[in-house]
Amino acid sequence: MEDTHVKSLKPLAAVAVASALALTGCSAGQITQTSNQVAAVDGATAFTEDRELSVQDATVILAEDGQAAVKFTVTNQDRSMKDHVLESVTVDGTPVALGNSRPIPYNASLVADSAAGLKNMPKSKDGSIQYVVTSLENQDFAYGGVVPVKFEFDSTSLEVEVAVSAPTLQSGEQEREADR
Repeated sequence: MEDTHVKSLKPLAAVAVASALALTGCSAGQITQTSNQVAAVDGATAFTEDRELSVQDATVILAEDGQAAVKFTVTNQDRSMKDHVLESVTVDGTPVALGNSRPIPYNASLVADSAAGLKNMPKSKDGSIQYVVTSLENQDFAYGGVVPVKFEFDSTSLEVEVAVSAPTLQSGEQEREADR
């Protein structure tokens, strides 16, 4: 009987391992395709240097009647469990009227919007979110423009460039003329 010649799979295994290492190395650097991705939220986001406070979804809202407001969410993530106070907000130097703002406890949020925006917003029932109406003198803002907004807190401040936008429409209430 004659022995059957068996080919070794070692070269194939070596090629597979080398390919896997090469492909893994492509995404292991500091600059990757996903390193600059952010959440799909319309407004601007900023954090204090120590990341104790964050401002998210910041937008200047310009209603059809010309009334302006600032929409944003502040979250207190201070690990020392200290309450923080939002003292003022200015848009390009113009003060924003903040409704009944209270200190923001640790692990809680302050959600601000126009009166109409808050009216249509679902509300939390557990008390960890306070809702504040904002209003602002319209400085001839234009949809799609960008303006500087400064948030002054008791211990720090944040500045962020935010977009000027129309308010979010109520779902199902606008004709889109799709049948044309």
